Amino acid sequence: MEQTVDKLDSPRSKIQIKKGIFKELEPYFYLIPCLVIFLAFTYFPFLKTIYLSLFNTNAQGEISSFAGITNYLELFKAPSFVNSIIVTFKFVILTTFSSIILGLITALLCNNKLKFQSIFNTMYAMPMAVSSASASIIWLLLFNPSIGLINYLLKRNIGWLTSPFWGLTAVCIVTVWMNSCINFIFITAGLQNIPKELRESASIDGANYLQCLKSIILPCLSPTLFFVLVINVINGFQTFGQINIMTLGGPGEATNVLVYSIYRDAFFNNKFATASAESIILFLIMLIITLVQFRYEKRKVFYS
Repeated sequence: MEQTVDKLDSPRSKIQIKKGIFKELEPYFYLIPCLVIFLAFTYFPFLKTIYLSLFNTNAQGEISSFAGITNYLELFKAPSFVNSIIVTFKFVILTTFSSIILGLITALLCNNKLKFQSIFNTMYAMPMAVSSASASIIWLLLFNPSIGLINYLLKRNIGWLTSPFWGLTAVCIVTVWMNSCINFIFITAGLQNIPKELRESASIDGANYLQCLKSIILPCLSPTLFFVLVINVINGFQTFGQINIMTLGGPGEATNVLVYSIYRDAFFNNKFATASAESIILFLIMLIITLVQFRYEKRKVFYS
């Protein structure tokens, strides 16, 4: 017994114990830089936003008095905020399903062996390399009522950025064009993972392309489509760049989505507490929708 205690007390055994403890803790040391970044740029701003939403602030952003949930109650009484929620849901629904359908169609076309397939793949994926600011400026020129190419081709004088209906339509077109390339890339990768034997056996049994699409391709592609749906919904709620450059939330608040409303209240109206409350409401909306999507994921998504 005494020999065992002596061995544990020896310098060599102490060094071995320290090395063992260090090996166990070593993986956590590599996480420290990542955790510091997350704390500084994600968790702290989020907690700070919750804190500010419960107080009244002055024009400099300094806390003046405690408000509780008054900021939240006042928001739902404001017609502008209610309108921004309605516009946001319209925008998300239109852009999400349109961009997914467009990405699916282009991916299915390029999945077949066509001539110059690599050129088509590059063309469909090209918008991914264009920033939202650059794309917005390009589309501003295309939508110009007097010198724009779109009105020239349509031979009509449409006020794309001056009419409430066409303003929202124009922003949706730009967003769909930008998001469809990402959907195209993910869906193409998903199509390449579908076993060719399934389609070949279905063709031998006499199934046409539409039957294969309904019974084989889409069920096997459902995990990819679900992933694409989730990221498109999240991106839709966070869309800001093209609205800020093209319409500034107008005309007549027709494109005043919730993110732009937060930006305008915080940096133009100096209502930092109101903007913080809007941010928390946006977070809760996105959280609830994402949880609902994952709730129904088990019923509609098939994993092979």
